[in-house]
Amino acid sequence: MGVKLVDLTQEIYQGMPVFPLHQKTMIFPNISHEESEKQIGFGFATNNLLINEHGPTHSDATYEYDPQGKYIDEMPLEYFYGPAICLDLSRVSPERFITRQDLEEALRRSNQHLDKGDIVLLYTGHYNRSYGTEKWLTTYTGLDYSAAKWLADSGVINIGIDAPAIDHPEDPKFSGHLVCREYGITNTENLCNLDKIAGMRFLYFGLPLRIRKGTGSPVRAVAVFIE
Repeated sequence: MGVKLVDLTQEIYQGMPVFPLHQKTMIFPNISHEESEKQIGFGFATNNLLINEHGPTHSDATYEYDPQGKYIDEMPLEYFYGPAICLDLSRVSPERFITRQDLEEALRRSNQHLDKGDIVLLYTGHYNRSYGTEKWLTTYTGLDYSAAKWLADSGVINIGIDAPAIDHPEDPKFSGHLVCREYGITNTENLCNLDKIAGMRFLYFGLPLRIRKGTGSPVRAVAVFIE
């Protein structure tokens, strides 16, 4: 018996795409091997990061969309790891919303089931099609209200997606986040490699940094399989 890990995390780099409202990712040298050698007699190299909490692969604190919600350092870690499934929604066109019927059909095709406390990742194919292009931040599918509510009513505690947001970019109500606010659950955005785990059940880890009063946090998202 062995353990297989599938990395679901996007690379963090200067120039990576982020929403216009967010701080652009900047990475710059703090000190070089040569500089530290001169100062302390041993070579160390470190970089500095300037990054938005919601820039790369990340999870939201409920405070982000609810002033009465919890900051990321206050949220139980159980929101960010546990049993999970990945539903294949790649048939859904970027021009339309993901509906409850789409979710139910994807669940049937997967021969899986939903349990209370599950984490559900949505494979839309957007990362594979559009990452690095102008369409990445503008043209992708997302949950309508009934679909997001169905997941929450099923006991899902974390909704993940391989797109910049769980909402459709043309949704003025931000339905996915609205449901997360109503149910006090989180979501994880900017995932990748979901094509490698579509239709499967696995153990998910996407632990946030312990940022005091954080509205969200970058995560290292992985799917864990016992073989």
